[in-house]
Amino acid sequence: MGAAREQFGSKIGFILAAAGSAVGIGNLVGFPVGAAKNGGGAFLFMYAVFVFFICLPVMLAEMSVGRHTQKDPLGAYNKLGQRNTGWNIAGWLSIITPFMIAVFYSVITIWIFGYLVESMLGNLDSLANPDTFGGFINSDVVFGYMAIVLGIVYLILQGGVKEGIERAAKLLMPALFIMLIGMVIFVLFQDNAMAGVTFYLVPDFSKIDSGVVNGALSQAFFSLSLGMGIMITYGSYISNKSDIPGSAKLVALTDTAVAFTAGLMILPAIFSFNPNIQPDELSESSVGLIFTFLPKIFLALQASIGYVGASIVASTFFLLVFFAAITSLVSIFEVPVASLMSEKDLPRKKALSLCGLLLIVLSTLCALSFGKVGFLTQFMEYGGATKSFFDVVIDVFYETILPLNGLLICLFVSYRWKKHNFNKALEEGARGYKHSFFEKYVDISVGTFIPAILLFIFINTVLTKYFGYPLIG
Repeated sequence: MGAAREQFGSKIGFILAAAGSAVGIGNLVGFPVGAAKNGGGAFLFMYAVFVFFICLPVMLAEMSVGRHTQKDPLGAYNKLGQRNTGWNIAGWLSIITPFMIAVFYSVITIWIFGYLVESMLGNLDSLANPDTFGGFINSDVVFGYMAIVLGIVYLILQGGVKEGIERAAKLLMPALFIMLIGMVIFVLFQDNAMAGVTFYLVPDFSKIDSGVVNGALSQAFFSLSLGMGIMITYGSYISNKSDIPGSAKLVALTDTAVAFTAGLMILPAIFSFNPNIQPDELSESSVGLIFTFLPKIFLALQASIGYVGASIVASTFFLLVFFAAITSLVSIFEVPVASLMSEKDLPRKKALSLCGLLLIVLSTLCALSFGKVGFLTQFMEYGGATKSFFDVVIDVFYETILPLNGLLICLFVSYRWKKHNFNKALEEGARGYKHSFFEKYVDISVGTFIPAILLFIFINTVLTKYFGYPLIG
């Protein structure tokens, strides 16, 4: 018989850990740019609607399955699905997907750490050079940073749920919030900052089209770490006395608040340090904005606070993004580790070492696919474009399978586990949830229009990414 299931030591520990998995690079950079490009306040409104009316019920489905079974995603699907072959596949997808997302996410985290080190060493002028990033990602120093970043992840995860994940979340998440608020206050007092605030918050409904609506929903869904098995795994670490609906609402609120606040940092900063900026000049990519655009913006600060001051601001920003990336990476990687522990009855350190070795191999392949190795750089062709190994991992596992996993968990709790069992699991420990309007909404939505929306996103992504024929323009 295996060891007793690990558990979080407190409600706040669970909420901070779950919020840490949700708060990542997309919140701090991708969301503000998406809002700026797609109608400002109108995008914010749509994002909030999608978070609470579509994504929150999916989160409840994942958490309730995890807590009820006290198992990893594969074990949960097997137990409730009675080892049905179809649901077994869904369980495997919920393990493989986060592992492969951890592969490319670790590479981006390594880059962030490298830029943090360089900014702290006073090399901001070099980072602001547009040619620096291309040289940096193909340099051998990246592999040194890889050892440090993966070492940090290993140290956190080897401590287990309470002493590792929860303790790190209690330290890193408050630090992240404090730094974010400090950066916002600093930026808002700069010249022309209010122009960025206005651009960010005032709705421009003329920019809203079907593509923007789809983008807001995708951002909300991915931002909350849904479809990765994280919330199933974390749900298995909480007791039956915990209030899942209340905790899920707090996680969603925290994630949305961080994304919104990040917009109050990024957009005013850009407008303040570059008053003539046009929306079309903002990078479509979070990676492009972090590593090629923002360093130039920070360097422009030297005119008012000097080079050292500008370097301190840049270092604080990269430390902020690094903390967000680490908390997400830890949560993502915990899923395959927990599955290996549960399904093969391995001790945590052995499971972590086995997953870690495979992560190192695949992350190295990703890191070599930016020109160093031709085969990896031109790995596949589809959708009318040549894709690197790094691109393929993102397209297949992040862009395509995540909404499919969300669709499967909704169908699973509604039609395999059955709605009355799902509702009963949510009512346990949640005073006031039974017979509430929220319960009725979750009960209806998870089995009807939410799966329909996720199915549409999945089909549209497949047709667009791989065949170049989108269902919507």
